[in-house]
Amino acid sequence: MRGARDNGGKTAVITGGAGGLGLALALQLQARGWVTALLDLPDKTAALSASAQQSLHPCDVTDPAQVAAVCAEIRAARPSIDLAIYSAGITMIAPFAQSDPAAHRRLFEVNYWGAVHVAQALLHDLRAASGTHLAITSVAGFAPLKHRTAYAASKHALTGFFGSLRGEEAPFGVRCALAAPSFVATNPGAAFDAQHLGPPGAARDGVDEISAEAAALVILSGLDKRRDFIPVGRVAGLAWWLNRLAPRLYERQMLKSIGGDLT
Repeated sequence: MRGARDNGGKTAVITGGAGGLGLALALQLQARGWVTALLDLPDKTAALSASAQQSLHPCDVTDPAQVAAVCAEIRAARPSIDLAIYSAGITMIAPFAQSDPAAHRRLFEVNYWGAVHVAQALLHDLRAASGTHLAITSVAGFAPLKHRTAYAASKHALTGFFGSLRGEEAPFGVRCALAAPSFVATNPGAAFDAQHLGPPGAARDGVDEISAEAAALVILSGLDKRRDFIPVGRVAGLAWWLNRLAPRLYERQMLKSIGGDLT
């Protein structure tokens, strides 16, 4: 990662870029001199304005044809694509006994397959630029989290995909980094639908929440230090070590703290 004075016109493609953590990352990259191409649903991108440093691309990342077309559009407009940030996602908070399998599949379509579609479309661009894949996963991507069976599964899948891709892409000079936030308050109080699906950062049982701006600072600092895994927030750091060293103790503490009031 380079600062504004020596960025050289680098480009970051950010899914879920029109709000929350995706937008916070975009704004901080722009302050460093980056150009950001923001992919999000049409109603999200319509709320923003394009600029010399920010292009807007309505796109449903679950549709591979849309993803391919948008990535071709960005490729034609920019000299290189240097960073892909996979921030698009939804959450699901409910006991498994009350979960709809269709909602479980929808979660994977957005959280996992959406990232895979974009990674596939940008694979050769990032190789050409010796760039970076940055996946926004979660504490739920490496540890159990109550009332989030489907969400945790999707984030574990994301962790497994990009962790494995790292070894394949390293010979091409490409990095694969994982950022694992704990609770980022991006959509406090947002509603969940009848299938218990909702926007990220809307949990009512969050612990020690941090802002999207603070999370973005931690993530970019981790990239600057060339870290492959970046825990984001005090809870994420503690959970990472406790789950590795004493997984049963982690689970007991998690069950005490998480998953009380779901309304």
